[in-house]
Amino acid sequence: MPEALRTRIASLDCIVVDGGTDPSIGVVICHGYGASYDDLAGLSNEWISLLGDQGGKFRFVFPDAPNSLAELGMPQGRAWWPINMARLAEAVQAADFEELHEHEPPGVTEARFALCETIATVKEQLAGDETPLVLGGFSQGAMLAMDTALRGSIAPPQLLIQFSGTVICRPQWHQAMDRLSGTAVFQSHGTIDPILPYASAEALNQMLLNAGVENHFHSFKGPHTIDLESVTVTAELLRKIAV
Repeated sequence: MPEALRTRIASLDCIVVDGGTDPSIGVVICHGYGASYDDLAGLSNEWISLLGDQGGKFRFVFPDAPNSLAELGMPQGRAWWPINMARLAEAVQAADFEELHEHEPPGVTEARFALCETIATVKEQLAGDETPLVLGGFSQGAMLAMDTALRGSIAPPQLLIQFSGTVICRPQWHQAMDRLSGTAVFQSHGTIDPILPYASAEALNQMLLNAGVENHFHSFKGPHTIDLESVTVTAELLRKIAV
């Protein structure tokens, strides 16, 4: 099993897992609200195993969100930006996601800036600006990944992974959708997700389709999680970048 290195990259603490001794492709995956960089780091070993000989080409980076949630009773929990969970629950109950979709959350700009710095450093450490990039995340981390791909200072990724994500900043995202013209997107969402209901995922899928973006949309009967098929399919998409 490859060694997991804990290190600081730019302004973010990260877990880094190399699939081999000379990786050339960067994969940056952002955790969700209330989790930490440990939460998704296990994906690296699953992907490396599924990729076989191609796994050695990848460096997997899992950044830790900058904001602690210790004051909210989650000592290990982190957030990319604050979320009013009570208001989110009300929106879910009312099936009214307009505010969520239209709103630009306070703190998203700072999170995007920090992630761009980390990604730029990851690319520098590999093959510089020409380094192929895979960017993704789960839940809030997926939203940040999309926002960074659309509005960040980095070049858009070759592959954008959206595990249980949704639309935020819709006016700004809509204007920037052309940036994804050369990006493949993978989106997955559970049909019985109680945190970000399936309808919010359909809104993201429709936005991508309307913009002519290549989106692989995978739905599964499950809650707010990443299912096994999502891991398998994303491994195959990673393989396409490696060959």
